[in-house]
Amino acid sequence: MEKLKIAKSISTFTNPPIICIPLFLLICLVLSFENSTFNFSKFIVMELVSIVFASILPMAIIVFWAKKLNTDSDISNREDRYTPLIVGVVSYFIGFLVSLFLNLDNFLTVLLLCYSINTGVVLLITSKWKISVHTTGLSGPVAALILLVGPFGAIFGILYPILIWSRVTLNKHTLAQAICGGVQGFFLTVLEAYLFFIVFHLKTVPLTPLADCIWFILAIIVTPIILGILSYANIFNNKLFYLLELICVVIFYLFAPIEVFAIFILVSVASILISYYAGEDFIWYRVLKS
Repeated sequence: MEKLKIAKSISTFTNPPIICIPLFLLICLVLSFENSTFNFSKFIVMELVSIVFASILPMAIIVFWAKKLNTDSDISNREDRYTPLIVGVVSYFIGFLVSLFLNLDNFLTVLLLCYSINTGVVLLITSKWKISVHTTGLSGPVAALILLVGPFGAIFGILYPILIWSRVTLNKHTLAQAICGGVQGFFLTVLEAYLFFIVFHLKTVPLTPLADCIWFILAIIVTPIILGILSYANIFNNKLFYLLELICVVIFYLFAPIEVFAIFILVSVASILISYYAGEDFIWYRVLKS
């Protein structure tokens, strides 16, 4: 019961409209520094726009729709998720238009557009498969922070394997749905952002190079994916897992920036620890225990 309570608390805190509040706060703080001077008025406007259109409106429709359908706050039934997702697409897009009209920082404007597009992709996938909105909602702003502050943003990737455990433990998603939600959010956000900045020649704060962003994403997702593949293949062999991890350690150490290597170690340790904490009820534990 204690583990279920912890999993539920993690799931509540990482609900997309909630987790985006502290992460968007960090994003707006970074964007508000101009020539080492903090622009308070710029920060307030960006924070208001982001919190209204990325948090308050999406959360309001989730609460309203859950009450209307008399279902849980996660709206667990896949078919019931269409309306909240459609409203999310519209809310993020209106936020994008408002940010564009107010001539706010191009990074925030592009990020809100990415949010709208990514939610639209989730909507399309949801028509066939219940991909995790939670892990998508976490990976989007973390990817944005990676673009802005590199390794300091990637540190939040430690939440990814923890959130996977939470959603699977609460029986809200399968392991594949939880893992894929994050993978989609990380890659789509970074690739879309760079595409928009390049195609439209937009100016913003210096961004982490695209190659480094990809390395950081791989550092976050590789160990959960390895554990996921071994789990689905029913290969409960910890020697094989640690062999694959050792190969990844060598690859990251030899070819990736040292900051990426550190993030890989951090997320890998978090994945292993959460697996041992979860015990037999979580399939990753069976891979590691064998």
